[in-house]
Amino acid sequence: MLKRTIATLLCLHIAVFGVLTPAAFAEPKADAAKPAGEAKAAEPKAIDLTPNARSAVLMDVDTGTIMAQKNMDEKLPPASITKIMTMLLIMESLDQGKIKMDDKVRTSEYAASMGGSQIFLEPGEEMTVQDMLKGIAMASGNDASVAMAEKIAGSEEAFVQMMNERAQQLGMKNTHFVNCNGLPADNHYTTAQDIAIMSRELLKHEEITKFTSVYQDYLRKDSEKPFWLVNTNKLVRFYQGADGLKTGYTSEAKFCLSATAKRDNLRIVAVVLGEPDTKTRNAEVTKLFDYAFSQYTNYSIFKTGEEIGTFKVRKGVLENVPLTAKHQYSVLMKKGDAGQGIRHELVLDTTLKAPIVVGQKIGKLVVYKDDKQLAEFDIESPVEVRKAGWWLLFKRTASHMFFKG
Repeated sequence: MLKRTIATLLCLHIAVFGVLTPAAFAEPKADAAKPAGEAKAAEPKAIDLTPNARSAVLMDVDTGTIMAQKNMDEKLPPASITKIMTMLLIMESLDQGKIKMDDKVRTSEYAASMGGSQIFLEPGEEMTVQDMLKGIAMASGNDASVAMAEKIAGSEEAFVQMMNERAQQLGMKNTHFVNCNGLPADNHYTTAQDIAIMSRELLKHEEITKFTSVYQDYLRKDSEKPFWLVNTNKLVRFYQGADGLKTGYTSEAKFCLSATAKRDNLRIVAVVLGEPDTKTRNAEVTKLFDYAFSQYTNYSIFKTGEEIGTFKVRKGVLENVPLTAKHQYSVLMKKGDAGQGIRHELVLDTTLKAPIVVGQKIGKLVVYKDDKQLAEFDIESPVEVRKAGWWLLFKRTASHMFFKG
């Protein structure tokens, strides 16, 4: 009878309060490594790390492994954490050459009319992409977000469509955006897990932390009224290794945060939604950070910028294209594991034929421990390879015939 009573009370506690359970090496969604992380590790003892959050996720950025979670698929309003997707589309537009950091962005009357957090843009005011991005990352500028949306897509509506399309591409199945800044709106929702997924994707653009890690700075420095920026994410000042990403608050969403920190080779993202106040929010994210850094480490396969190999393209202007790591490739391991028996294999598509576009999947990097697969990463083309003309192909063929061997 006593055992039955205890079991009943325990079930009631979990049902009412929820538990942030370290789900060791649970398979992540989207484009995370498959299978993610160290498969042999035992599941840690369940502990309640975020009792005040409505939902939460702790994720390893390199592999996408979810180390702990609480109600991670519950659809909730994200407030200004929405701007992570806005910043992602900005960074991707920069990579694609659609915009440049020193391009001027003109503020429309609509963008200037945004309430809430803002950098107080005036209608007709021009500011560089770099300063707009700074205003979004540090001060959570709603006006700057809309100005950038209009710059990239022509209108906020068109930009929001891009946001939703990108969310689907990333496997964010429980997300729907209505605006680019997170101001309260019907049918605007996401989940802790989806936020972690888009945060991970944004962190592939490592230069974003040059904006999200700064605690204070200025806009309009050369004007008579410079605007002082103070980062809304205080952890970048008070937690060792913290360098982003985005806070959020509305009366409906409560206090939210997608935070990232890096120590040695391990970079993590901690997401909490629905916290009662900033002090509790920061304290519970700190608990998540402390847990990850005390329990886990990353075994590095390739560091950013290291040579991975080369791939061949038939009938292309380029025959051989060198591959370097755009970001770190690693596997998540429990501390104490030495990494013996870890090996990797680069598997490239041998049928590649020009033309090849930037970002096209050309193969995969597979990581093993002895004979067991631990992780798999997509490898993409870093460059465009146009189709070669007949004269270049003729010369190449002749060269191969006469100088063979």
